[in-house]
Amino acid sequence: MTTALITHADCLRHETPEGHPEQVARLEHILHALEPLDLKRVSAPMVAEDDILRIHPVDHLRALRSAHPSEGYVQIDGDTFMSPGTLDAAFRAAGAAVRAVDMVLGGEVQNAFAAIRPPGHHAETETAMGFCFFGNAALAAKHALEHHGLNRVAVVDFDVHHGNGSQDLLWDEPRALFVTSQQMPLWPGSGRVDEDGVHGQILNMPLPPESGGAEMRAAYTGQAFPRIRAFKPELIIISAGFDAHRDDPLASLNWSTEDFAWLTAELCALAEELCQGRIVSTLEGGYDLNALAQATRGHVEELIKAAT
Repeated sequence: MTTALITHADCLRHETPEGHPEQVARLEHILHALEPLDLKRVSAPMVAEDDILRIHPVDHLRALRSAHPSEGYVQIDGDTFMSPGTLDAAFRAAGAAVRAVDMVLGGEVQNAFAAIRPPGHHAETETAMGFCFFGNAALAAKHALEHHGLNRVAVVDFDVHHGNGSQDLLWDEPRALFVTSQQMPLWPGSGRVDEDGVHGQILNMPLPPESGGAEMRAAYTGQAFPRIRAFKPELIIISAGFDAHRDDPLASLNWSTEDFAWLTAELCALAEELCQGRIVSTLEGGYDLNALAQATRGHVEELIKAAT
């Protein structure tokens, strides 16, 4: 068995204004860092509209198509922009998440990493925001549940910003456990411990500014891993944001590259114990280019170790 790397050149064609942190160079640095690794490289398909409609209403899709520019930029909110290449990139990003689920559950690979942009975990049911247009991780979870007939899926989000979109999209889904750590206080302001979902299936773990790897490891060891183990998922999906790194300019947690590798290895061990090692990971944030590339490589190297 092996690890799949799913990406597409269209994800490099989603452009943002000069100086914007969610820039083309993010994915370029990641792909360069992953180039030497032994991975099954797969081209991300365009997502099927039916898959999008599992989590977003048709009006959301229509609004994005209507706003999509033929040239220049359209500003969706304070920090979310569309360029002529954005919709194709967003469809490829969502398609990568779906393809990753299909490959892992179909036994083609042990696990998969979707190296994509734009990210997804801030996109709410009817709202594009926070650089995000479609809820890629939530879409992957719904695809696993509805298309593949799984009964339980766990989504783990370690981006430094709270995955408000994933929380919104999975809020009333009893078959999906959503476990998330995030700096608090920090944009978007959600992620309190009392935000626990209709069925108590959401676990928020706020982390204070300037805390580091020790606090993260204690939270996951004491709270997240026992909850995941008790839930007994048949698949683990990771929203892999690397902006909790100490060098990231948009937040103030102090994780190291080794912390991301440790967390990935622990999640891989849980997957081996609970769900035949089946993991799908999809890229979210991370805005210092060197830190992002190093931490992503550490993450993917642990996926490769778990697959061999």
